[in-house]
Amino acid sequence: MVALSKTIFKAYDIRGIIGKTLDAGIARHIGRAFGAAALAKGERKVVIGRDGRLSGPELSAALSEGLRDAGVDVIDLGMVATPMVYFGTNVLETRSGIMVTGSHNPPDYNGFKMVMAGEAIYGDAITGLHDSIAAYDGKIADQRGGYGTHDIRAAYIERIVGDVKLARPIKIVVDCGNGVAGAFAPELFTRMGAEVVELFCDVDGTFPNHHPDPAHPENLQDVIRALQETDAEIGLAFDGDGDRLGLVTKDGQIIFPDRQMMLFAADVLSRNPGAEILYDVKCTRHLAPYIEKNGGKPLMWKTGHSLVKAKLKETGAPLGGEMSGHIFFKDRWYGFDDGLYAGARMLEILTKGQNPSALLNGLPIASSTPELHLHLQEGENFTLIDQLRRDAKFPTSEKINDIDGLRVEYADGFGLARSSNTTPVVVLRFEGENPEALARIQSEFKSVILAAKPDADLPF
Repeated sequence: MVALSKTIFKAYDIRGIIGKTLDAGIARHIGRAFGAAALAKGERKVVIGRDGRLSGPELSAALSEGLRDAGVDVIDLGMVATPMVYFGTNVLETRSGIMVTGSHNPPDYNGFKMVMAGEAIYGDAITGLHDSIAAYDGKIADQRGGYGTHDIRAAYIERIVGDVKLARPIKIVVDCGNGVAGAFAPELFTRMGAEVVELFCDVDGTFPNHHPDPAHPENLQDVIRALQETDAEIGLAFDGDGDRLGLVTKDGQIIFPDRQMMLFAADVLSRNPGAEILYDVKCTRHLAPYIEKNGGKPLMWKTGHSLVKAKLKETGAPLGGEMSGHIFFKDRWYGFDDGLYAGARMLEILTKGQNPSALLNGLPIASSTPELHLHLQEGENFTLIDQLRRDAKFPTSEKINDIDGLRVEYADGFGLARSSNTTPVVVLRFEGENPEALARIQSEFKSVILAAKPDADLPF
């Protein structure tokens, strides 16, 4: 029996290691605490789903028992992509849902992404679940909740196919990395009229081929190879639970989500002129001018899918996106992050022209690094960022934005250091108008980090 540990209650979800910090007992506790909080908001039903991880069925069953202990009815969607649970909270008779997913973490991880009464819960609401579990007195509701299953697959696919249209047929590579998106992506894109070359679309929670995380270039090499070897025009890749999209051109260029956002923004602004478009602190400096050029108002915000979702709701923005690949469409969709839907919208845009790769490669670009990780001990990531905020001096910078860590803006680039909210890591990203600018900015960051933590093992 695993003891309750506060460390699994992260900033915008709950995540732990099976048998070490997370097991069925903890899942049942989480279900009870969430159920009680949902009832307090007048929510009598909760929709649940799970990804393809091996621990999913056991955790999901225990979660369901806990929700029912609290007196809540459970609608179990079974094995689905995370956005399908979010979809359920928009189209079924509840606005609350829990997805059992370890997202893109290693196979021995699992966790919970949660929506309560239409809000993605994060921060204090998640800490509140921990406190409620810690104070639990063993009582269960007089009237236990009911349990039913529901197959949402057809409704989800129909909703997308009925609205998002390809201008012409297209052949694509789809790599699901053995994550749960593999159970849905080939059918969705085929139904839209695309010809699909499938890579690793069989769901396997051991992820035998490559890690299901399209944010890292090494996980896109199979897509790049398949584009070389076939006559497919474009490659799509999905993360472990299907809420993030990776995109690769015919000539093997990775179009990171901040550049995908340029095309999405231009498309959305054509129907919503003057609207705000949200993006996180990791995105390229070229995104804001692109949004402005297309008649929109750029708004930079904190990283974190729950944080962007909440800001989207607060501002009424029709589109938000994160460098990690979470894209949130409120235009023609419901405002939640959905990699499969983003893939569909991207194909709609790309099929309007004859050469998708030329359009994508023509988007503004700078020399940049992918997301880099400085690995630290638990808690050290927050301490280091606090120390840098207090003491660090960046002599050649023009402006420092500290809404989320430190984003240091230069005349010819930017550097970012922010604490991950899910792992003991400081996330770094650098961009320069040319390789020299990039090197100079990195070296300035290197000296301030090493001044604060001389033994830091820097990833650049």
